[in-house]
Amino acid sequence: MINLPTAARLRAAARLAEPPGAAPPPRPTRRGQAFDLALALFLAFACARYATTASESHGTDWYGPMLLVPLVPLPLALRRRLPLAVLWAVLPAALLVRHQSEDIAYAAGVAVIVAAYSAAAYGRRPAALLPSLPAAAATLVVLFDDAKLPHFPNAVIALLVLVPVFAVAYELRMWRRRVDEERERLSALERGRLAALEHAAEHAVELERARIARELHDVVTHNVSMMTIQAGAARKILDTAPDKAREAMAAVEAGGRAAMTELRQVMGLLTIDSETGDDPAATADLSPQPGLGRLDALVDGVRRAGLPVELTVTGERRAVPPGVELAAYRVVQEALTNTVKHAGGADAAVTVEYAPGHLRVEVTDTGGRTTGAAATGNGRGLIGLRERLAVYGGTLHTGPRPRGGYRVKALIPLESS
Repeated sequence: MINLPTAARLRAAARLAEPPGAAPPPRPTRRGQAFDLALALFLAFACARYATTASESHGTDWYGPMLLVPLVPLPLALRRRLPLAVLWAVLPAALLVRHQSEDIAYAAGVAVIVAAYSAAAYGRRPAALLPSLPAAAATLVVLFDDAKLPHFPNAVIALLVLVPVFAVAYELRMWRRRVDEERERLSALERGRLAALEHAAEHAVELERARIARELHDVVTHNVSMMTIQAGAARKILDTAPDKAREAMAAVEAGGRAAMTELRQVMGLLTIDSETGDDPAATADLSPQPGLGRLDALVDGVRRAGLPVELTVTGERRAVPPGVELAAYRVVQEALTNTVKHAGGADAAVTVEYAPGHLRVEVTDTGGRTTGAAATGNGRGLIGLRERLAVYGGTLHTGPRPRGGYRVKALIPLESS
């Protein structure tokens, strides 16, 4: 076996042979190390046999040089860990002993072949292999120039036949094991991918449920609040002012129709894929989601409910993404609904500003008394608005005004035109 100083020299030679920054080779397995050691000892034993035979034929003066012959293949024990260093250790050693005998030259050539194969199979840097493999080929030409095949006993021939057979069988077994391990790894990755997809689908369902809840809250709360107030006003003036009561009931009917229309829009968006597929005829009657163009109708409906509202639009109107328009519409809708509930008798103002870099939507009121509809609130409206605006990078600021009343202000960033 190679002693520690020799191994240290081989590692130093490997660092010199391979350029800086070379990727470290994979750590050999115990079976691979055992095989390499057995191969090195087997070739060393063969070289020792040939050296003994040559020494006996040439006399005792040859014993000194012949002691170096078994050392030629011993570096092969490290052929996987230090492939290039092993090759450059075997090449000069093989050239030194090639004149001892033809059999020794042939055995040294076998060691060179194994070292060259190891360098090509386990070397990490092609740049370091380029000068190594031609040098190995030139060494083999020199070694086999006058060498002849040695005479092997029958037992050795049988061994030489069985060793490759067992080596091939072993490699096939390892290949099947690697295939099975790779198949198991791919199966585990596939299971992990499916689990991730299921988790993502569940998360998407949760987000969609939250979005549906926000839409239904915005649609139902506003229209039902308007209907409740109009119905209450009609009941109070039914005997004294029947004409105005009929107007109030007409407003209730209009609010109900508006609520049903928006509910059909929301639910229709959810059933396109599951019920109607991509049939244009089945979805042609679906109206678009409300946007800034429908603020006038929204404000008129609130005015009919008895809340004076002033709508002001400043800045140059321009195209706004549909999602941003819907978010801005819902801000005005929710803010006016809260004013009707919590500030009866107040005046309200809606301001929409098209600024160069953002869209500002502000709803203010002068303050008033709390109505009976306030008991139906649960505080989710403003939370839903903040989540909706956050999707587009917007912010929502709410709070009382210094001189009384309440303010709801939304800022949504826009791309500069």
